Amino acid sequence: MSSTGVIARQFDRATIIAFACIVILLLVGAAEEPAFLSPKYLLQQLHTAAFLGVVATGVMLVILLGHIDLSIPWTIGVGGMMATGATGFLGPEWGITLAVPFGILCGALIGAVNGLGVAYLRAPAMIFTLGMNAVAQGLMVYHTGGFAPQDRATEFMRELAVGHLFPGIPNPLLIWIIMGGVVMFMLNRTTLGRQIYAIGTQERAVFLSGVDTRKVVMICFVISGACAAATGVLLAGWANRSYQAMGDPYLLPTIAAIILGGTNVLGGRGKYVGTVAGVILITILQSMLSVVQPQRYFAQLGIDIPADTFRQVVFGVVIIGMLLIYGRQQLVR
Repeated sequence: MSSTGVIARQFDRATIIAFACIVILLLVGAAEEPAFLSPKYLLQQLHTAAFLGVVATGVMLVILLGHIDLSIPWTIGVGGMMATGATGFLGPEWGITLAVPFGILCGALIGAVNGLGVAYLRAPAMIFTLGMNAVAQGLMVYHTGGFAPQDRATEFMRELAVGHLFPGIPNPLLIWIIMGGVVMFMLNRTTLGRQIYAIGTQERAVFLSGVDTRKVVMICFVISGACAAATGVLLAGWANRSYQAMGDPYLLPTIAAIILGGTNVLGGRGKYVGTVAGVILITILQSMLSVVQPQRYFAQLGIDIPADTFRQVVFGVVIIGMLLIYGRQQLVR
């Protein structure tokens, strides 16, 4: 099949709905603030979306398997804090050179432990990864002594987060585009991609056919951990420092973006283009909620809802709603 045909297959019903919602949100936002449709604003939103897109890339693979990775928040923190603290572990000379791969490697290690627990020890992914999140949090609190780390991002990390290798294209967006292309190729053109979809549909049947399903699960969790840590590295470069709980705001938006893009929460179905649409949709939704502030209408009724709380409620409603839609469809099948 031609590359055009492969791309066309990515736009299923859920993906089209997600892109349609993006257009609607932009029009609603433009009615409140005309700058919503300006090229500068749209590029800024894509720059912001890239951070969420990188972590969603790895988590999507895990969800396609029918599992979940709840260790994302502190895996992001580990990636950022280990990268900025690399000079303390590796020395000044090697620390500056290897800061980025060191941070990503630490995240991949967390993913490997998650994969070991879920694939080989057969532990429930939700419980095991949540436990790993707590372990990572404890280790980072011990590492910093309970205080905010004093380590700063290297110049290379800063360049990755805020620089432009090509004019007009922020480096995080470029990184997301490259990662997305690799994942799309893997899912559509490789044996590993077909195995991921098959395991999400019926793992037992795939195992009985001779496929080492445990190895596939392990690979996906390692990729998820590495992607989360890469997001931490980018965030540390963006802020020019690492900080505790830097990944906490990313758990619900990541899952919501993937589900909004049509990936079945029970595994076996989902398109990466849909995840891209979901990431952009969530990013614009966050921006619109900050600008339009719909919670002010509740304030007129005497109900005071903080902006952060309102956003969390919106994300929770989105996840529950899409779970009912896609989950029920899968059960009916």
